[in-house]
Amino acid sequence: MAEAQVRVLAIHAHPDDIEFQCAGTLALLGKAGCHLTVATMTPGDCGSVEHDAEAIAAIRRREAKDAADLVGAHYHCLEFRDLSIFNDDLSRRRVVEFLRKVRPDLILTAPPADYLADHEATHLLVRDACFVAPIPNYATRQWEPAPALDHIPHLYLVDPIEGRDREGTPVPPHFWVDITEFWDVKRQMLACHASQRNWLMRQHGIDEYMSIQEQWSSHRGKEIGVAYAEGFRQYTAHPYPQNNLLLELVEQDGRGVSV
Repeated sequence: MAEAQVRVLAIHAHPDDIEFQCAGTLALLGKAGCHLTVATMTPGDCGSVEHDAEAIAAIRRREAKDAADLVGAHYHCLEFRDLSIFNDDLSRRRVVEFLRKVRPDLILTAPPADYLADHEATHLLVRDACFVAPIPNYATRQWEPAPALDHIPHLYLVDPIEGRDREGTPVPPHFWVDITEFWDVKRQMLACHASQRNWLMRQHGIDEYMSIQEQWSSHRGKEIGVAYAEGFRQYTAHPYPQNNLLLELVEQDGRGVSV
């Protein structure tokens, strides 16, 4: 009997977070034959001075789908609102139901400490949803609920922005993934988010959107002697999976060497 296709979910707070932090690895997992899903907690509804919340949300959902299409991934938005993601009971049940519907074996998500509360709340919700989703008696109170998962997914945390926590302390990766092969795809995925680039230009007065992505990917690459890389930490607290399925799938050793 053929082995079941590994199902991968990349879920972060906003459209473009995944493109900055793990799009290259997502492309490698697609090359390895995995089923890919990309999800954002919000549609980026606060990210505009030209459009109202509903209009910019529609634009950014389209941009996120366009980016996901480049690696053959399905895109979903969980429809929280910007700056309104909280680690509470109803939110946890919503995320658990989403995991039960998508049924991932491997998840890439936000780190526990980052510059923005939405990122940190996303981490807590996804982390705990992984633990809860296989518990049959945990009811999500959703219409037509999906059955409980068969197992806790492998859970991986992307870098915080600039690799530092809220206090500016560096957060070193547990391992690196060489994404040089798919660097152009990662760039194209971020370029899909034109409205976010415009927002950052207006909000911060600088146009560094694409260059920041390249600088950070190059920085992680230099740490292991390759052109471009992405850093990850694996969440292995009891009773989460302990083996590194991600590295097994991309056939790398975590230091830029193919195996």
